[in-house]
Amino acid sequence: MTKSRKSAEESNGPTRPSLIASGERSIAIDTQGGPFLGVASSGDHTTIVHVPPHELRPPASVDAPPGVVRLPALHASFVGRARELALLDETLTGSGAAVVQAVHGLGGVGKSTLAAHWAGARREVDNPIWWITADSSGALAAGLAALAAALQPALARLPQDQLKERALQWLATHDGWLLILDNVTEPEDVQPLLAHADKGRILITSRRASGWHDTAVPIHLDTLAPDEAHTLLTRILTGDATRAAADLDGAAELCAEVGYLPLAIEQVGAYIVQTGITPRAYLRLLAEDPAYMYRRAKEGYDSERTIARIWAITLDRLTDTPLAGHLLRVLAWYAPDAIPRALVGPLGSEPAVVDAVGRLAAYSMISATEDSLDVHRLVQAVTRASDPDDPHRRPHDIVRAREAAVACLNDALPTAVDAPDRFSAWRRLIPHIDALAQHADPDSDTALTAYVFCRAGAFLQHQSLNPLATPHLERAGRGFTRHLGARHPNTLTARHHLARAYQDTGELSRAIQLYGHLLHDYEQVRGPGHAETLILRRSLAQALATAGDVGSAIPMLERVLDAQESLLEADHPDALTTRHTLADAYGQIGDLRKAVSQYERVLTVSEEVLGPDHPDTLATRANLAGAHVSTDPDKSIELYERLLNDQERVLGSEHPGTLTTLSSLSRACVVKGELQRAIALCERSLRAREKSLGPGHPDTLLSRSSLGLALSMAGDMAKALPLLQQVLDDCLESLGADHPDTLTARSKLAEGHARAGNAAHAVRTHLHCLRETERVLGTDHPDTATARHNLAVAYTMAGNTARAVPLFEQTLTDRIRILGADHPQTNSVRVTLAKTHASARNHQRALLLFEQAWREAERVLGTEDPGTLSRLRDLATAHLQAGQPTLSIPLYERALKDSTRLLGDDHVQTLGIRSNLATAHQSAGNTREALDGHRHSAAECRRVLGPDHPDTLGALNNLANAHARAGDRSRAIESYERLLTDCRRVFGTDDQRTDLVAANLAALRGHGPTRTDDRP
Repeated sequence: MTKSRKSAEESNGPTRPSLIASGERSIAIDTQGGPFLGVASSGDHTTIVHVPPHELRPPASVDAPPGVVRLPALHASFVGRARELALLDETLTGSGAAVVQAVHGLGGVGKSTLAAHWAGARREVDNPIWWITADSSGALAAGLAALAAALQPALARLPQDQLKERALQWLATHDGWLLILDNVTEPEDVQPLLAHADKGRILITSRRASGWHDTAVPIHLDTLAPDEAHTLLTRILTGDATRAAADLDGAAELCAEVGYLPLAIEQVGAYIVQTGITPRAYLRLLAEDPAYMYRRAKEGYDSERTIARIWAITLDRLTDTPLAGHLLRVLAWYAPDAIPRALVGPLGSEPAVVDAVGRLAAYSMISATEDSLDVHRLVQAVTRASDPDDPHRRPHDIVRAREAAVACLNDALPTAVDAPDRFSAWRRLIPHIDALAQHADPDSDTALTAYVFCRAGAFLQHQSLNPLATPHLERAGRGFTRHLGARHPNTLTARHHLARAYQDTGELSRAIQLYGHLLHDYEQVRGPGHAETLILRRSLAQALATAGDVGSAIPMLERVLDAQESLLEADHPDALTTRHTLADAYGQIGDLRKAVSQYERVLTVSEEVLGPDHPDTLATRANLAGAHVSTDPDKSIELYERLLNDQERVLGSEHPGTLTTLSSLSRACVVKGELQRAIALCERSLRAREKSLGPGHPDTLLSRSSLGLALSMAGDMAKALPLLQQVLDDCLESLGADHPDTLTARSKLAEGHARAGNAAHAVRTHLHCLRETERVLGTDHPDTATARHNLAVAYTMAGNTARAVPLFEQTLTDRIRILGADHPQTNSVRVTLAKTHASARNHQRALLLFEQAWREAERVLGTEDPGTLSRLRDLATAHLQAGQPTLSIPLYERALKDSTRLLGDDHVQTLGIRSNLATAHQSAGNTREALDGHRHSAAECRRVLGPDHPDTLGALNNLANAHARAGDRSRAIESYERLLTDCRRVFGTDDQRTDLVAANLAALRGHGPTRTDDRP
């Protein structure tokens, strides 16, 4: 009989309630009634690092364990380099850094081998000795993290960024260590490390010859001496002690044949050892090659010739891997370094490509990592050249490889040029597209080649790198025209991109000419009313406006807008863009009311159709804020502040659009005179752009330049001038002397010197800038006229009006010819020239120019514009300075009436005109009107500006002087005494404004004449 099984309740008592965990990834834990001790994690990728508490002590208190060494395998066959080793010993006896650099910048000269050998000999001196492959900032960070883990193995599982920071702190607080940074690509990558690590020794190897002057002591590495090369080859060949001395016959000749280049000797030695032949036999193989590469080349190509001797013999041994030769020929068309391994994937099946890469790497023809391939540039040069007698370089094989290189690039191209998540992919490909363009004959370009160049040019243009984009787009246009015809859509697209590139680089005449030809083609192919034809006509109008021909641009834009709104409706993006461009053009001629009106219409539609957070809506708000800067900086600042908040919310604080608004806000603060706030904004913009774009990006240089100008305007020349000089140096290095940004940087540096009172330096720099601008842009470019104007201003500040006046006259002539007589910039030059003549007492010419400036402003801007009011005041002041107060009085009266109506009683312009009118009455002998006017002026200044404002004290000075001129000596003395007390309190006793009041008081007491209308 079977026993019945007891139930759970019978055997164990009552059942506990069930444990339930509700919700995704929730956890239920039965603690049996006790506390929970431990860590619970439910994430897919969660990592929990257990670190003993005592290990997390400050790095400064961590001692290095003995024998912390990471070095590559040392070459047992290392020879020579006694001079370089001695230089390293001498240079690195104390803390500091040295650079091992090949004289000719060639890879394979032995930089890393030298560094490893020298470091290996210092095991008894330095600890740790740590080798980091530093060819990128990421690799450098990984190497530093590995150092921190070696110093404290218990922390090895911490995140890399934490380990890197601990390594930096450890290096900054210890000495006696040695770092080797191998294959540094950019000096900027190691600057953060060098700033921290100044207590030990750093040895840097790099192919880059420049950029180390303020970082390290360079040691240039040449090829081996003949005897050293012979010793190296001998050691390679006899390393296993199996080769007899007789087998070394021909070794010296072979070293000479390969140019004593260590890489070449190692390749030769490896081949000889593997094949079992002798150096003499190798020489015979070279001699039997009738198509010896570059044998007819001129002197100076020995290294290329020797590499050419090596590669064919090596590839003969790879014929059992047919793809290897084709792969090498394809790689020859790319840049030598960092070829993405995935780029050559389409050349065959994955196993076949992997095998070919491995065989080439085994024979030192390429270097391979998991992600990329490198090829010696001289091997590439030989491989690209066809030779019908060489089975590895037959002409049809070279052509096939070039076309395969193009096809691989085309397969790898990202689909969009404006997608931020694809920018890094584009940047990896651009060097290889550049190399293809450099090495391939343009006559060999196919339609696919032209397409690759067109796409690369479009990406570079989107990145504002138009000087780099232009040659690709030019070549694409020619290739498409040859294969597809001048009016094929691809051809038209490439030429449209090219025209825009010309426009953005300042080549306006070429842009306008190309736009004109394109417009004719579009009208023939698509019709004059087609949407794309209208877009092209808008582009032509933009180029004309940029060139200063706003008179032609505005009617063209108005016609395009009418056609687009009829064809597409008013809220279509194309129509909105055209209206936006039209607003820009109105702003360019100074018609800010029309500009603001158009911007506001675009903004209203954009907010309704696209939404308030759409990038185009935000861009329109930025331009609307910019339109208010010159006339209403307070309004502009308000709009920029609101826009900045929205962009930070929508785009993020480091988005290029957000940073542009930040810079624009700083400029508006400069216009308003809030210089300290402007400086703070410029510094914030600069930090953000350096972080997101890098120190050499054009936008970063612009932020640095804006900061320099703001500092100069605030009088901080000690910071401003070095900063402006740095911007110019950076532009020269990264952009070249002919780039528009470089010309602007030079002009801003000259402006800074002028503000600093360095008149002679300012004149020299502006003169240099004018010559460079004339050379690069031509005599008719608007920027050339600006450069000439700036030089004239510099001469004026230096007191040399004789040199300034002819330059101003020429600038005015240029402005009239280029921009037209009614352009705002033309009138601005006219006013400056008039003031220069007035200061030189050429009153007749000054009055004529002031009259013209007023009439032009009245005609262009209208009688109700503040700009017209300023020109009227200038004319009245010129009559007063010319000794014609009776003619100035009615002009001042009209100006006062207009200013009160347009700007209000409290505006600074109204206060100034009221004071000017009182002074004119005083000069005309109208004593009562002068006294009443000065009393009113002083009272208004006190009410609006306050009792201590400089303009209020100036008005009181003029009132005291008016009392003196009216014969009321006692009241004048009393007024000057009170005023002198106020000036000493407000300005100090040593201020020139205080001295002026004291001088007027002394003169009134009988010691000299008073000075009229001088404001303290």
